Amino acid sequence: MRDRMRAGLPYRADDAQLRDDYEAAQNLLGEFNTSAPAVRGHILRRLLGSCGERVTITPPLRLDYGQYIHIGDDTFLNYDCVLLDVCEITIGDRCQLGPRVQILTATHPLDPAERAAGWESGEPVRVGDDVWIGAGAIVVSGVTVGSGSVIGAGAVVTRDVPPGVVVAGNPARVLRALD
Repeated sequence: MRDRMRAGLPYRADDAQLRDDYEAAQNLLGEFNTSAPAVRGHILRRLLGSCGERVTITPPLRLDYGQYIHIGDDTFLNYDCVLLDVCEITIGDRCQLGPRVQILTATHPLDPAERAAGWESGEPVRVGDDVWIGAGAIVVSGVTVGSGSVIGAGAVVTRDVPPGVVVAGNPARVLRALD
């Protein structure tokens, strides 16, 4: 099931291997969320797939597996961010994520019988360099956010965001280009 999940194919999260991966990540996450600032970087390097230099994440942090999250240099995540990483989440260099930002790679079938049977899937999310995501914004599965863009607080991003623009609203729409 892990291979199916990573490939964006329907999978069941109740698989034993996925449960073990999840529990291991949650143990490290618990350690991170209760740790002193001086040791957080060390824990992040064990928890995440990759973690750049000078990354700051203010607890609490929420995630599924951790190993599918990649964060570039000089990036900051504020309080209570949610990164549901059933597929890859890539966050570039020099990004800023406000409090309670959600990046969600997980999705579920539209058919209620498939949902009831425990099937789900996901698509990767990519955030370019120099992106600012405002407080409470949500970025859903399959979205790419172009470098240098700004996502307004509370926006729900359901489509790709071009580089160098400001988007806001629900669903998020381009408001203007940045010069």
